[in-house]
Amino acid sequence: MVNQPRMLVQPAVPRRRFTTTVQNTLSSERKPHFDKILIANRGEIACRVIRTAKKLGIKTVAVYSEVDANSLHVVEADEAYCIGPAPSAESYLRMDKIIDVCHRSGAQVADVIVSYGFLSENAKFAERLAEEGIVFIGPPSSAIVSMGSKSESKNIMSAAGVPCVPGYHGTNQDADLLFAEAEKIGYPVLIKAIHGGGGKGMRVVSSAPQFKDALASAQRESLKSFGDADVLVEKYIERPRHIEVQVFADSLGNAMSLWERDCSVQRRNQKIIEEAPAPGLSPELRADLSAKAVAAAKAVNYVGAGTVEFIFDNDTEKFYFMEMNTRLQVEHPVTEMITGLDLVEWQLEVAAGNPLPLSQAQIPLVGHAFEARIYAENPRNDFLPDSGPLLYLDTPKPTHIFAPPIPSLPHNDSCSELDSVKRSPDISTHVAPSMRLEQGFTQGAQIGVFYDPMIAKLVVHGRDRSSALRALRRALEEYKVVGVSTNVEFLRMLAGNGAFINGEVETGFIKKHYEELFPTIESPSAELLAQAALFVALREHPIQPISLSTPWTTLTSRRFGGDVYERTISIQPDDASADPTRVSLKSVSPDHFDIAVHSATPKTFKGVSARLVSPTTLSTTLNGASTEITIVSQRPPPSHPASRATNTMERLHVFSASGTKTTLAIPPPAYLLSLGQDVLASSKGALRAPMPSLVVEVKVSIGDRVEKGQPVVVLESMKTETVLRAEVAGVVDAVGCAKGEMVEEGRELVDIKEDE
Repeated sequence: MVNQPRMLVQPAVPRRRFTTTVQNTLSSERKPHFDKILIANRGEIACRVIRTAKKLGIKTVAVYSEVDANSLHVVEADEAYCIGPAPSAESYLRMDKIIDVCHRSGAQVADVIVSYGFLSENAKFAERLAEEGIVFIGPPSSAIVSMGSKSESKNIMSAAGVPCVPGYHGTNQDADLLFAEAEKIGYPVLIKAIHGGGGKGMRVVSSAPQFKDALASAQRESLKSFGDADVLVEKYIERPRHIEVQVFADSLGNAMSLWERDCSVQRRNQKIIEEAPAPGLSPELRADLSAKAVAAAKAVNYVGAGTVEFIFDNDTEKFYFMEMNTRLQVEHPVTEMITGLDLVEWQLEVAAGNPLPLSQAQIPLVGHAFEARIYAENPRNDFLPDSGPLLYLDTPKPTHIFAPPIPSLPHNDSCSELDSVKRSPDISTHVAPSMRLEQGFTQGAQIGVFYDPMIAKLVVHGRDRSSALRALRRALEEYKVVGVSTNVEFLRMLAGNGAFINGEVETGFIKKHYEELFPTIESPSAELLAQAALFVALREHPIQPISLSTPWTTLTSRRFGGDVYERTISIQPDDASADPTRVSLKSVSPDHFDIAVHSATPKTFKGVSARLVSPTTLSTTLNGASTEITIVSQRPPPSHPASRATNTMERLHVFSASGTKTTLAIPPPAYLLSLGQDVLASSKGALRAPMPSLVVEVKVSIGDRVEKGQPVVVLESMKTETVLRAEVAGVVDAVGCAKGEMVEEGRELVDIKEDE
């Protein structure tokens, strides 16, 4: 049953035409926008679409799953409807529920926009909407079908004169035939699923003996991920770049390029940072890429926003068609920044039946832009996704909501198509550094286990690549998150890496520069430990303002021990195997301390000035340097008995002035450790959730006998399964979870009574 809508009143916004600085030169008549659109998506892209709709005076309808009831896109939309439980298959992928909401909300004469993910490249969805008289903002279903198959799309592209990687794209999937084709192509080869993406069903094979095992593995993964085991075999390019071209086409036969993006730096075959334009391309190469991308769009009678992706060989400077994404890409903001356009608005224009707002010759190419994807993941653990609450979120302040406007170029009928795209970026025009923050979550939000772990996109624009990169580094220094692991620190290292600064990008960049991007984590300095101890002391023994100074406010806890406040605090790195370091503090005046750090190399600091500017900001003058740092306390879950594991301790997340994050832990006192050990000893057979998770399967019932190491519960978090196994042999005494249930970190799932 679909719930009743949540109605939100929004101020009226005057209807505007196209936002660029010149009028449409391609047509004197313009069809109006729809009055109401339904956004069949969630997170930051749903919020992004809502912002453009508000600007244009268009009402928005959001859909959401039960776990997304309080999400930002639900709050910002004019109406919002619940369409089912958290799993995507029961909510965001349910075409029938989305179509039902279209009718119930009165959006049946408007349109549905997905942008990317979920149903954005689903031809059946586009067909179902057409049958219901609902406009789908996107290409015709025939284009989605043609481009959705990697093998069919490459056959179409070859016929259209678009270069493709040498390989086998046929339908015969006999293992011996595929092996023979690989021998013809020459190793190394790439085995790739014909459907889907994200690195699933993809294997690199460097020699003949590896081929058949790799083929079987790729086919199994492809069948599991996409319901189709068919693969293609291509020549593997050893030093490739991933360059893609943003194309746009209307229903009147016009198509154009909005320039290229470089998305080469990836992890797990997924993009992590993008930039536009691609560094190091000559005007001639840019023109060739654009021309081939437009040819690709025209070959399938494309309409709307699309991205034609190419593999670029760094060694030969040749490029080959890889695939076409029939949607607006995650990284579209970098294109907006160098053109000054609103691509969501262009989608609405084209969907309404209007021609493209500008000609190819009018499209600006100014400056350079980067987009960094902020993910809840642990880069030092193979970028494993994380989930949990955003306990603390402090972000850089955006300078713009949309791309800053850039004057369009004059329309020139005499300019040939080739000349109109044979350009270098304009870096002579003065461009003030600008920054956008595309986010779908705010502090306190839950990063769940059901969806993509992307928290936000940080987008910057500058006069040239070096100034844009400088703006990106500054913005990343100011981005602070506590509650989940993130890739912010990794992105900072990447943006400051010498090879990246020089534009030496390739898809194997992370592997090639791994040691530089993941330097050894050093022990916390004596200065950092001193600052952490000052934070704890000042938090628990605040300095009173002089204006409020009385015997009753200044003596507090020291009134019977004289006027000197002394304390020793134990602090350790966020590592259970690390030894704590004792830090002794002694107040010498209301806001000055003498500090002794009893580490392997003891260090003392005299007359340190310190005060808490806010509950999370510490101001100190240490070794003659005045700094303000951010320190955020994270208390352990109450369900965790005290132990020597750092997730049972209070953790202090310290952000330096340069943005470096260090996590420290405060060990519990001995008496709590003793009590905790008693609790843990009495529940030796208890299995607890290691992270917020979905229970996929409970393999035991009360009374069952289990052996040590036997699988008991299967959990899923961020599409990754974790099997919990019995730590003791015995009998199941209690089961505290059920299949399909969401469980919080630390929750006891199964208790096993150990054999005596």
